[in-house]
Amino acid sequence: MSENEHEAKMAHPRMAAGALFFDDADRVLLVEPSYKDYRDIPGGYVEHGESPRQACVREVHEELGIKPHIGRLLVVDWAPNPGEGDKVLYLFDGGRLSADQRQQIALQADELRSYDFHHAEQLPELSIPRLVRRITAGIQARAHGITAYLEHGSAPETAQ
Repeated sequence: MSENEHEAKMAHPRMAAGALFFDDADRVLLVEPSYKDYRDIPGGYVEHGESPRQACVREVHEELGIKPHIGRLLVVDWAPNPGEGDKVLYLFDGGRLSADQRQQIALQADELRSYDFHHAEQLPELSIPRLVRRITAGIQARAHGITAYLEHGSAPETAQ
């Protein structure tokens, strides 16, 4: 196989990174994007030359107007999309936002309508199944001190 043939077979996935943030009641922060019909986590696509963690820090600052510490990696999810091709999604631990940090949130008005904190049990009513599975895996990974690997939002041994 020539080098060009080998390179043509290589994946060139889009990457995105987001963070899970919690309040004092262990509820998770979800944003309401103006361009989606479901709630999402703060985050976005990784730009050229940027690490997933750097993208997460940048996107959180752009979307929420705050610069909290972004902690360890909780989830990696291989989540290809028919319209966008291969995607790898990274979910980081944003930790517990203090009352002061919550008061400093200033939403990116052209992209986000609102934000709020929600109990994990409410997530299926608010977002798409694959994202709910990713967030749930992130909550569990955070609680158990692990990093989860997912495919389409599910652990491979349970993926369909």
